[in-house]
Amino acid sequence: MSDITSRTSNDPLSDRVSHPGYPRSNGYDARWTIDNQMGPHALWLLEWLAPALGLDTLAPGSRVLDLGCGRAMTSVFLAKEYDASVTAADLWVKPDENAGRIAEAGVADRVLPVLAEAHDLPFGENSFDTIVSIDAYQYFGTNDLYLPELTRLLKPGGRIGVVVPALREEIDGVEPPEHLKPYWEPGFWCFHTAAWWRRHWTRSGAVAVETADWLEDGWRDWLRWCEVVADESTDEWHVRMAGQCAEMLRLDRGETLGFVRVVGRRL
Repeated sequence: MSDITSRTSNDPLSDRVSHPGYPRSNGYDARWTIDNQMGPHALWLLEWLAPALGLDTLAPGSRVLDLGCGRAMTSVFLAKEYDASVTAADLWVKPDENAGRIAEAGVADRVLPVLAEAHDLPFGENSFDTIVSIDAYQYFGTNDLYLPELTRLLKPGGRIGVVVPALREEIDGVEPPEHLKPYWEPGFWCFHTAAWWRRHWTRSGAVAVETADWLEDGWRDWLRWCEVVADESTDEWHVRMAGQCAEMLRLDRGETLGFVRVVGRRL
């Protein structure tokens, strides 16, 4: 079992990814986070979400669905930091692969990896105390009919919290900002503002929205992480994609792109 929460002193890589705003995340091995990343720094984003979602108030063993968990870093974090019983659901990363990572992290007794498509989740009503989704919900949650179906899995009064890549202002028309055109992908149209997400969740009638806000200077964290991945990843594809993302973020400088967190309580 590897100790992913041991931070080597005087380690330049650890120092490079240390963040004053996210003390819990700083305790995790920098190489582990780089090797298992699939985009923005998921632990930073989860730690930003945590106070709004009330993770510190969860009773030990509370059932949490980590939807779109990727390589299960966030699931491990939820188990270690909040003593949650986590269902780590993802479509792209197979359960056997995540199971090995979870066991190595020492939380196999608290994290169950499952293969699941977001629109066909194999869970019963009222199964979870909390639902979490980090850098994934934008891929399926913009559907007007999705949130009511998802929140039926929550116990009455349970909370759902997500962090998504987002826009500072909604984009009119059908063209991205001129300075982003070389980097813009069709999938970016699922990015929206905090106000858009608040309205989207409120009018669903499924939740009372408690938080919908923009991460001030979130683009700087995103850029910093992209630069680290571009320099330190051993995966050529991740190096290339992180480098392109860093170029885009340096050019944009927070004018357009960043992060939004949204928290709702099931009605």
